[in-house]
Amino acid sequence: MGTERKSFAVLGALLSVGLVASASACSSSTTSTPAKTSAAKAAVPQINAADFTADFSLMKQLTGLAAQGKGLVGVLLPDTTTSTRYVQYDAPYLKRAFEAAGLSASDFKIDNANGSASTMQTQAEADINAGASVLLVDPLDPGSGAAIQSKAKAAGVKVIDYDRLVTGGPSDRYYVSFDNVKVGKLIGEGAVACNTAWKVTKPNILVMNGDPSDNNAKLFAKGYHSVIDPKFADGTYVKVSEPAGTWTPSVAATTFEQQYTAHPNINSVITPNDDNANAVISVLKKNNIPEKKFPTTGQDASLPGLQNILTGYQCGTVYKPIYLEAQAAAALALYLRAGVTPPTTLANATTEDTVLKAAIKSVYTTPIWVTSENMAATVVKDGAVKVPALCAGATASACAAAGIK
Repeated sequence: MGTERKSFAVLGALLSVGLVASASACSSSTTSTPAKTSAAKAAVPQINAADFTADFSLMKQLTGLAAQGKGLVGVLLPDTTTSTRYVQYDAPYLKRAFEAAGLSASDFKIDNANGSASTMQTQAEADINAGASVLLVDPLDPGSGAAIQSKAKAAGVKVIDYDRLVTGGPSDRYYVSFDNVKVGKLIGEGAVACNTAWKVTKPNILVMNGDPSDNNAKLFAKGYHSVIDPKFADGTYVKVSEPAGTWTPSVAATTFEQQYTAHPNINSVITPNDDNANAVISVLKKNNIPEKKFPTTGQDASLPGLQNILTGYQCGTVYKPIYLEAQAAAALALYLRAGVTPPTTLANATTEDTVLKAAIKSVYTTPIWVTSENMAATVVKDGAVKVPALCAGATASACAAAGIK
């Protein structure tokens, strides 16, 4: 009996060890899938929209995505006239962002439609036929933009609204821009501060808007009206007129001249970008209005706008560091090109598409109000404008006074 018990004990021990080993093996098999899943998730870069910098260093974290993805990224920019930004900033910054992430010249293509919706349509079709997997679309108008995106979606191409929302586009698209209501609020707040600083005792304001077909123009107006409408309501300011909007500087100049002739009491104007402000300023100079007497506003931090600020004809400009927007758009395109859902740290907001009545996943970057006081620390420091060009001729002494070297 003692020997049998001993044998059974040994057998039991062996079985026990075997069961433990088996259980351990099962346990290992059960946990391996989550471990692999975690590793796969960890391999997807979780970049943050607030972390892009002027040196494009964050884009280097996306080289794995760039290698993983397939197909062309097509970029469709609208024109060269409504704003100088598309040639001076967007195109080169987008190119730099893609290249910093490791894309070769054959992996992306940047086109400008030169103001023609049919040209943009042709460019989009060429990209789709060339095997595009992602299109970035900055439309001339929502209708033509939506038509391009509809054709892209039918071909299995992912689409991103770049800078301007394509109302009526596919519901699963993404949107990359600045917080455009915030842009408008900065314009309104800048106008209020400037009317005070320039001692405009009873501002009689002409409100000039951007093109009404541009959704961004509506958002800008929403922003600055939220600031100035209360002042109209309490009688602090007088709203003289609000004519039809435009992004074409020559039309803006004509509109302002007509309004100023009809209402010579106008002594301040809300202008929605630097090019329109420059058009207004040309009329003011023709009428011998001196500096720091007639406030204008703007956005885009263009060279003429910055020079007008330094010489006292424009109150300020909304600086939208386009290198931030370009990197955000390029990063988003790389996720979509690789078939990966962008992280919520990048797609950090939603924007209402008023046509679809839907919330579009969005990436917002942050605008800055620039005056002569902070110009050196913002646009000059970032290299968005070159000092020799900014400080040429009549602006040289103003640059020195603003500490710009």
